[in-house]
Amino acid sequence: MKLCYDLRAGVAVRHVKVKPRCAVLTMLKRLDKIRFRGPRTRDDFPDLAESPPASDNECSDDMLIKPRAAPRDTEELLRDPAGSGSPTMAAAIQDFQRLESDRLNEVKGHLEIALLEKHFLQEELRKLREETNVDSLRQELERERSKRIDLEQKMSEVLKSRLEDSPPQPPRKQQSPSNNGTAEKQQKEVWSSRLQKWLYERFGVYIEDFRFQPEESTVEAEEPLSAKRLTENMRRLKRGARPVTNFLRNLSALSNWHSVYTSAIAFIIYMNAAWHGWAIPMLLFLAILRLSLNYLIARGWRIQWSIVPEVSEPMEPPKEDLTVSEKFQLVLDVAQKAQNLFGKMADVLEKIKNLFMWVQPESTRKLYICLWVAFITSCVLPYKLMGFMMGLYAGIKFFIIDFLFKSCPKLRDKYDTPYIVWNSLPTDPQLKERTNATVSRRVQPVASRGSLAAVPCGVSREEEAGRSHSTKKGAFHEIFNLAESERPLAVCENGWRCCLINRDRKMPTDYIRNGMLYVTENYLCFESSSSRSGSSKKNKVIKLVDITDIQKYKVLSVLPGSGMGISIATPSTQKPLVFGAMIHRDEAFEAIFTQYMKIMTTTKPPASAEL
Repeated sequence: MKLCYDLRAGVAVRHVKVKPRCAVLTMLKRLDKIRFRGPRTRDDFPDLAESPPASDNECSDDMLIKPRAAPRDTEELLRDPAGSGSPTMAAAIQDFQRLESDRLNEVKGHLEIALLEKHFLQEELRKLREETNVDSLRQELERERSKRIDLEQKMSEVLKSRLEDSPPQPPRKQQSPSNNGTAEKQQKEVWSSRLQKWLYERFGVYIEDFRFQPEESTVEAEEPLSAKRLTENMRRLKRGARPVTNFLRNLSALSNWHSVYTSAIAFIIYMNAAWHGWAIPMLLFLAILRLSLNYLIARGWRIQWSIVPEVSEPMEPPKEDLTVSEKFQLVLDVAQKAQNLFGKMADVLEKIKNLFMWVQPESTRKLYICLWVAFITSCVLPYKLMGFMMGLYAGIKFFIIDFLFKSCPKLRDKYDTPYIVWNSLPTDPQLKERTNATVSRRVQPVASRGSLAAVPCGVSREEEAGRSHSTKKGAFHEIFNLAESERPLAVCENGWRCCLINRDRKMPTDYIRNGMLYVTENYLCFESSSSRSGSSKKNKVIKLVDITDIQKYKVLSVLPGSGMGISIATPSTQKPLVFGAMIHRDEAFEAIFTQYMKIMTTTKPPASAEL
C-alpha cells in the first residue's frame, strides 16, 4: 500500500493505492475453476465432521497469508506531514479495511465450498468403485453358470449316445438281485424315452394344434372419411351385388314367362325331374354347370346366356378433385341410399320378429297351424313321398300360381295367403303410431261427448272431427281465429316444421320465426313456436286466393340441390315470404300448390273468416 499526494488547485488530495497480492489472486483463479454441481450444504454430508482435519490446511501452500500490520503502524504511516490526520484519509482507510474483510470472507466461503466438493467427489468415487466390483463379480458368475450348463448338456448328450449305441446285454447269472432290478429300471426308462420321442416326432405337430391359447383381440383401424374412398366403395358394392341381382332378375323373368319358350322348357324339365324324384340332383347339376361356364368365361371364352338382356351402364371416370358442393351432394346421396337400404332391412327384421312374438295373433295363428300340419305329415308320411309333394308344389307355385297372382293383382289380394300375411305384419313404428292413436282416442275429453250430443243431424262425422282438431296450444280454429269448419288437410295433420323468413322486417326477432306450417281448404297457416297465448300476433294466416306467386326457393345458394324452402308472394308484402328449412319441402309444395290451383279453378268463394 502506497500513500501518494496530489496537488490540484492548491488542495492536497491523498490517494491510497492497494497492491494486490499474488497469492490471493492465484487462489481466486483456482477457486473460480471449481464448479459446484448442485446446491449442497453441510447438512447433505453428515459424516463431514469425521473427515481428517488436515484437509482444512491443504490450500495453505498456495496462499500464504501474511500477518497484518498493527493499527499503530498504520496510523503512523498514514499521518500527513503536518502531523494531524484528515477525515478523508480516515474514511478511505475504513473503506479499504471493509473491502479487505469482505474479500477474506468470500475467500473463506470458496474454501468451504471446495472442501464440500472434495468430500462429495470422494464419496462418489467410493460408490463407483463398489459398483464396478459388483458388476464384475456378477459377470464372472454368469460366465461360470453358462459354462456349467454347457458341460451338463454335453455330458447328457454323451450318455444318451452311449446308451443308444451299446446293445442291451443279457443279465448275468452271478449278479445280485439288486443289480438286476436297477438294470431293468434303466432299460425300461430307455425304452419309454424312445417311445416318447417316436410319438412326439410322429404326432407332436398335431398335438400342438390342439393347444389352447387365449384369443387375441385385434382392433381394426378405421379409415378417415374421404369422398374418393366413398365413391370407390359404392362402385365396389354395386359391382359385387350385380351377379346376385342378375340371378334374381332371371328367376323373376322365368316365373313371369318373359320368354314363353324358355319358361315352357324349364317347366317341363323341372316337373319331369320332380315326378321321378330328381329335383335335388337336377339343382346340384345346374350349380355344377354354372361353375363350369364361369371357368370357361374366366379362361377367355365369350359365353353370355340370360333370359333378360343385360343393360350395360356407362362407367363414369372417377374424378380426382371434387368441389365442396360435389362432395356434399355425394355424401347426401350416399346417406339417402343407406337410409333407404337400412329402412328396408329393418322392416323385414321387425316383421319377422313380430310374426314370431304374437304381435298380430291372426297372422301368427296361421303360421302355428301350418307348422303343426307339417310336423304331423312328416311323422306319418315317408320322406320320399314328402319330397315328391314338395317338389310338385314348388314347381306349380313358381311357374303357374305366381304368374297368375302377378298378372291379376285383385286375385292376389284375395287368395295369396303368404302375401297377405306378410303385408299385414306391422313394423315397430307402425305399432307405435297405432298405440298413440289408441291412447289419444281413449284420453279424449268428456266435453267432446257433450258437444257431439248437441250436433245437428245434418252434420257428418268428418266435419265434427275437423272441428275438434287441435294443436299443441289449443283448438286449431281458435289459434288462428278461423271458422270451425277450417281444419288442416290430411297430408299435414301434424304440420310441417319450418322457419318463416319475413324479409320486410328488420328486427332479428321478427325476421326469422320457427314454427309449424298448416294448409286448410282456404288458408295457409303458420303457428309460431314462440307464441305463448292461444291467439298470438306472431302467427301468420294467408288466404290461398291472395297468393300471387308460389315457387320453390333455395335459401343458401352455397349448398347443393334445389333448396329446402318455399317462396310465397302476396299483395300485402313487398318481398315474398319464405318458409325455409323444410325437410319435406317437395311434399309441402305439392300440397300447397294443388290446393291453390283447386281454389283458383273453382268459382265458389272462400269461406269467410274473422281476422
